[in-house]
Amino acid sequence: MQFGTFSYPMPVNETVLSYAPGSPEKKRLKEVLAELKMQEADVPMYIGSKQVRTNKKVAIHPPHESKHVLGYFHAGEEKHVHQAIEAALAAKDSWAAMSWENRANIFLKAADLIATKYRPYLNGTTMLGQSKNAYQAEIDSACEIIDFLRFNVHFLSEIYKQQPISSPGMHNRMEYRPLEGFVLAVTPFNFTAIGGNLPTSAAMCGNVVVWKPANTQIYSAQMFMRILQEAGLPDGVINLIYVDGPTIGRVCFNHRDFAGVHFTGSTGVFNNMWETIGKNMAMYRSYPRIVGETGGKDFVMVHKSADPDVVVTALLRGAFEFQGQKCSAASRAYIPSNMAEEVKKKLIAGVKSFKMGSPEDFTNFVNAVIDEKSFNSIKRYIDHAKKDPKAEIWVGGKCDSKEGWFVQPTVIQAKDPKYVTMCEEIFGPVLTVYIYNANQFEKTLELVDNTSPYALTGSIIAQDRSAVELATNKLRNAAGNFYINDKPTGAVVGQQPFGGARGSGTNDKAGSILNLYRWLSARTIKETFNPPTDYKYPFLAEK
Repeated sequence: MQFGTFSYPMPVNETVLSYAPGSPEKKRLKEVLAELKMQEADVPMYIGSKQVRTNKKVAIHPPHESKHVLGYFHAGEEKHVHQAIEAALAAKDSWAAMSWENRANIFLKAADLIATKYRPYLNGTTMLGQSKNAYQAEIDSACEIIDFLRFNVHFLSEIYKQQPISSPGMHNRMEYRPLEGFVLAVTPFNFTAIGGNLPTSAAMCGNVVVWKPANTQIYSAQMFMRILQEAGLPDGVINLIYVDGPTIGRVCFNHRDFAGVHFTGSTGVFNNMWETIGKNMAMYRSYPRIVGETGGKDFVMVHKSADPDVVVTALLRGAFEFQGQKCSAASRAYIPSNMAEEVKKKLIAGVKSFKMGSPEDFTNFVNAVIDEKSFNSIKRYIDHAKKDPKAEIWVGGKCDSKEGWFVQPTVIQAKDPKYVTMCEEIFGPVLTVYIYNANQFEKTLELVDNTSPYALTGSIIAQDRSAVELATNKLRNAAGNFYINDKPTGAVVGQQPFGGARGSGTNDKAGSILNLYRWLSARTIKETFNPPTDYKYPFLAEK
């Protein structure tokens, strides 16, 4: 029985550690990286109370060292999806009935475990499995997932406080129930924090979850799952399985108890999910919640009043950190003619100054792209640009797969503003720039707005305040996260809620209170203290 209303105040964002030379966190992270590389991980699926191993073991290789084996995961099949759903539904009633303070404290304990004991392990598995340098791993697999867990507890506690008014003689209250069924979480390779947030945000609201991570993120996903278990997450609340997309879709989207999907991935896959769910509506208990963050073709719009050094720094970081594999990465830039030569010169110098290699060498700014499929796709765009008279390679363009999947950061100048690399999502270290007439700023804003079907992130760089205001208004629907005098990456939980519209998703803003509403179903309860005993109203008396 609960005898109090418990408070979960707004947390403070987790401090980003520096990993500077001689720092204790750098020394410990180096030790853990060596420890992880000496081991060969055996990674099971987590279904209910069982660790499930199969006869199909798949090797996990670092993208930057493709011959090394970090371990093996046990790939599942259709029967394991059924088992995961059954385990989730078996856990549903007890999980939904658990008091909010006990549910919340599981996730707060997980956040503390990541902040302390497991920080180097979650960062280390992310660095090795996804080829992220120490800083990119720190802001993702430590700070962002800690923030998701802590801020979501606070946000959900604020939702629970929201109650209706009551008139005399009655009391009204609002109950925020979990959805009726199970939630499917499908998570990408590029952010360990997204992999952690998509299943836990739904679970925190009392839902049970089937979680399918990308195969290329399993190494860090299983580490996060182990942390949740140590924090006290009951068996079956989140079930981690490794199956292919078509299989999990076929089973989950044809199940009567499918209640929703929390997705980050490609626009095409999300469109297919939506179509399948729509066709299957007659079989579900209720309308499933469909929440997705998908593709992007993120822009940097530069005004003639901008500081060229600010522009170059925003592009070097925004386009090439984590090899351009952020959903928000700067992928197209519009440079005014008055500063094009200066920006070009400094961009080329910046790219040439990058060191590229293994994240185990902390002096490397750039690491490998995620896998062979991605490498080949990015290489095709670069090779095409090398031969096309409508494009010019300013710098980069080398691709090397001898030891890992390395693509040199590449800057392409497009002579045509609708050139293919200005329009299509590449998801790699490729930035395309278009030089526009510096006196045609407003006309170029229309070009920015209409070039891409996506609307995830974008930025305006200008010292002229009227230009900032004009761009902010004209590009209102071109980006769900809009940055002024900054790169279009680096959203922080609680500070810049993340998500886009158009072809970039449902804009349900991960890292804010908005996202949690999607995993709740409200019930209004009215209690009348003195119920009427006669149907007649006073107006019926004529005299």
